[in-house]
Amino acid sequence: MHRLISPLGPPQQDVRSLEELAAVYAYPEQVRQGRPWLRANMVASLDGSARLEGLSEGLSGDADKRIFGVLRALADVVLVGAETVRAEGYRPARARDAFAAARREAGQAPAPAIAIVSRSLRLDLAAPLFTEPVVRTVVITTEDSPADARRAVAEVADVVVAGERSVDVRRALSALTGRGWTRQLTEGGPRLLGELTAAGLLDELCLSLAPLLAGGDGPRIGYGGEMPGVQRMRLVSLMEQEGFLFTRYLRSASPASPSLPDPAPDSAG
Repeated sequence: MHRLISPLGPPQQDVRSLEELAAVYAYPEQVRQGRPWLRANMVASLDGSARLEGLSEGLSGDADKRIFGVLRALADVVLVGAETVRAEGYRPARARDAFAAARREAGQAPAPAIAIVSRSLRLDLAAPLFTEPVVRTVVITTEDSPADARRAVAEVADVVVAGERSVDVRRALSALTGRGWTRQLTEGGPRLLGELTAAGLLDELCLSLAPLLAGGDGPRIGYGGEMPGVQRMRLVSLMEQEGFLFTRYLRSASPASPSLPDPAPDSAG
């Protein structure tokens, strides 16, 4: 991948190895001191759609999938909405040999846990996400979720109640932080990302832009939720491969923004 803007200072060479890619997306130092950090990883078409033919998969490419894997390998937990789990056929995060030593050194489990936000609890409990996880799956639900369904889920996953009639995303993230999971990653979908953004909880957005015009009526990467105002973001990383652009934005006003230099354009063009 060609570095156009680098969080590590003026880029000297393209990103070729997993180690270099992990350095580009490293969590800030404050996370090691117990401060939770929530990043989102999303993909969109050039005309703003988060889906192609109903799925985000159609917008992805080899480099995007590589970044997807690295972001998971760095995280303690992946937060995702139940609709996305059903639509995308989610599976458990896998342990990766290339990151095993780094995760042990950081005190992390071999793979991140998957945490699913679901009010209805309409989940396939026979799916690998519940039968084959490296780390037991977590389901975050509400007080008024169906009692029978909640008991069934509790047999195969950890159940967290956060909110009465709808999931309170602040309480949800607080519960995950309470488990020591401070390196937090959300993969949406758009409704969940909209709620997290509206609540002012998003520290970082990793957005892949696919060189496609999708048309149609697909949702943008985040929608719903009433934001009190515009949330400004700061671009700290930009890479390109085969027309895809891979961006990393930090919240401008974040009190725990990592100590990164101002982004510098690649003098080599």
